[in-house]
Amino acid sequence: MLIELLYPEVCNLFGDLMNVEYLARCADAQVVRTGLKDKPRFVTEKVDLLYMGSVTERGQELARDALTPHLEALKARTEAGGVTLITGNALEIFGQYITDDDGNNIPMLGLFPTHAERHLMNRFNGMFLGKYEDITVVGFKSQFGHSYGPVERGLFEVTRGAGLHPGERFEGIRVKNLMATYLIGPLLILNPPFTKRLLKLLGQGDAELSFEEAAMDAYNDRVRDFSDPKRGFEY
Repeated sequence: MLIELLYPEVCNLFGDLMNVEYLARCADAQVVRTGLKDKPRFVTEKVDLLYMGSVTERGQELARDALTPHLEALKARTEAGGVTLITGNALEIFGQYITDDDGNNIPMLGLFPTHAERHLMNRFNGMFLGKYEDITVVGFKSQFGHSYGPVERGLFEVTRGAGLHPGERFEGIRVKNLMATYLIGPLLILNPPFTKRLLKLLGQGDAELSFEEAAMDAYNDRVRDFSDPKRGFEY
């Protein structure tokens, strides 16, 4: 299995890169790290998983500029069912634009019909509890912006916490096998059932999760904690 990690020199916040490290431990995977000045491997060869993680606000523009020449290849890959996972505010790079605090619209890739609204003096921090198909998903958010606009298919259905924006019933966006979520950190370590479903999608359904027993114990404890109605969700 070949995993391509896009722009790790800027897309490296909140421990998101451990998602790739964990998958590489669970399956026989080669990880390719593509820099901002490199031509992505997915353009010229089959990549099983394309991944991009959380990024600084300036890094969003750098990543956008690096991907723009390869946008048609990315669209073709998505249309063909290629598996892509995007976490944290990297989601916003694939929308139409980001509106900043001064009211400026910063153009993005336009792969999603959404736009983001950024407020640097009002960071949103919170926990998340939701569903991916029949799987319970837990996670954390820390972001300056939220996304708005029509979404045909969300990635997760919200049980508790904020979706793409507070009050939205769906968190994240899914276009075929391109999955994007605002959830940060080692999402795959926190959610072993979701990781198993992702590995199955990647043709690695027989792979055993690394430290699966410990990961499941921690996951079950967190699901119980997040399901407690006395538990606050924003901080």
